[in-house]
Amino acid sequence: MRKIKRIVSIVSIGLISLSLYGCSSIDKVKSMIFEEDPDVEFIRSDEEDIKVSMESNLRETIIYYENDKGYLVPVKREIPWEEGIGKSVLKNMIDSSAIREDIEKIGFKPIIPSGTKVLGMTVSETTGLCKVDFSSDILNYETKKQEANLVKAIVYTLTEFPNIKEVQIMIDGKEGSTLKHGTDISKPLKRENINLIETSEVNNDGGYSKILVYYKGTNDKKYDHYVPITIPVSAPIVNPEMAVEKLFKKPSKELSGLYTDIPNGVEFKEAKVTDDTIYLSLDLKDKEALKEQDVVDKMTKNIGLTLNQFKDIKNIELLVEGKKLQDTVPAFANEY
Repeated sequence: MRKIKRIVSIVSIGLISLSLYGCSSIDKVKSMIFEEDPDVEFIRSDEEDIKVSMESNLRETIIYYENDKGYLVPVKREIPWEEGIGKSVLKNMIDSSAIREDIEKIGFKPIIPSGTKVLGMTVSETTGLCKVDFSSDILNYETKKQEANLVKAIVYTLTEFPNIKEVQIMIDGKEGSTLKHGTDISKPLKRENINLIETSEVNNDGGYSKILVYYKGTNDKKYDHYVPITIPVSAPIVNPEMAVEKLFKKPSKELSGLYTDIPNGVEFKEAKVTDDTIYLSLDLKDKEALKEQDVVDKMTKNIGLTLNQFKDIKNIELLVEGKKLQDTVPAFANEY
């Protein structure tokens, strides 16, 4: 079994999760992404790359696991290259003694029930629809929360592939209707509402939208990790300033065990967007709050993760009393 790196490293990947090492064309790795059989089409894209380490024969991929508080967490991991890598990624989510032992060391749990088999996978070149067929063992869960996390983890993990836009879950070769706790799988599913919370702050009279905010958690293995939380807000359209305001207000009481990397004594004043750069003005109430570079780095990463949902934002500048504190870019959260 591959030894897990025990240090969480910060990896800035801009707004694209996947890039190609050592190959000028995605055709050179297409046979490794999905199995070359009649049931599978590989979707070509010259604009979206896939990150491959040809020397180590490992592929970086993002897999969604569950933490000890029941939140879904995106984890960047390296898994061995093999043909049909799409199915291989799903197999790394299935509960087995090997997978559980591997990821329990970093405080996470596999999301797909034990014994589940991936029977097939097809991807439409024209629509980006991925149909994935599981054995009926996938239904061996108990609670409504487990059902919701199961479906979202599959959808979010598969749509990390750049050309999969939505996912149709099938069971024993048949398209489903609703699962036992009411989740509708009769139609294709897109990425939405990960770790959705209910809040009393929303006023439906004026319409509402949802913001994704990255908070911090520490699991029972003492690993810090970022958790994406979907929060309804009383506004018809969200913008970057609203997301930063929500982050600086700290988590609500419903979000047990979560916190932020915004230090006490630092307040958000305003945001200004020019072209692809957002300028965030901060008010320093405590002159010692940003004295340590590690504190600044963690804060900028936390802000960058939260602003990653706004695809027009490529750069972030933090300003204190009108002076530039630090540049950052939207980054990826958790790597082990």
